[in-house]
Amino acid sequence: MAHNDADIVLRSKDEREFKVKFGIALMSETIKALASYPEEVEEQEEWNPPQSAIPLPPVEGNILEKVIEYCTYHSENQEAKEDERDAWDKKFAQVDDDTLFSLILAANYLDIKPLLDLTCKTVADYIKACKTPQEIRRRFNIKNDFTPEEEEEVRKENAWCEER
Repeated sequence: MAHNDADIVLRSKDEREFKVKFGIALMSETIKALASYPEEVEEQEEWNPPQSAIPLPPVEGNILEKVIEYCTYHSENQEAKEDERDAWDKKFAQVDDDTLFSLILAANYLDIKPLLDLTCKTVADYIKACKTPQEIRRRFNIKNDFTPEEEEEVRKENAWCEER
C-alpha cells in the first residue's frame, strides 16, 4: 500500500512532534480514526494522509517515543521468529513502574492491543511474583488503608483463596 510509506506527524501532550511512517502508526486504531483512514479498500486508494500534526493530548513525549519504538520494531520485524519478538518485548517492558503504567495508559488510549497486552502481562507477572498482599503493597508502593480488624474480616471472607 502506497500510504504505508507516507510520513505523518504525531504531537504529544508536551508539544513534541514525531514524524512516523503511516504504516507503523497503523498499529494504533486511535491514530487510524484520527487520520480518518477508511476501512474500505477502495476508499483507501483515494485517502490522503493528514498534512497537520495529529494531537495525542494524553500521551507525554517520552512515552510516545517508546510507543513508536514498539510499533516500529513490530512493523519491521513481522517475519522474525516468535522467540525473537518475545525476547525483544520482554526487554522492552523492563522499565521503571512510572514508565510501565504510562505505557499501559498510552496503549489503551491509542488502542494498540499487543502493547496493552504486553504491559499488563508485565504487571501481572510482577504481582504473581509476590507471595503476600504485603509484598504487593511494597512492590507497588500501595498504602494499606485497612484497620487490623477490617483486614482480618477480609481474610475470613476470602479464606477459600488461601486453600491450595
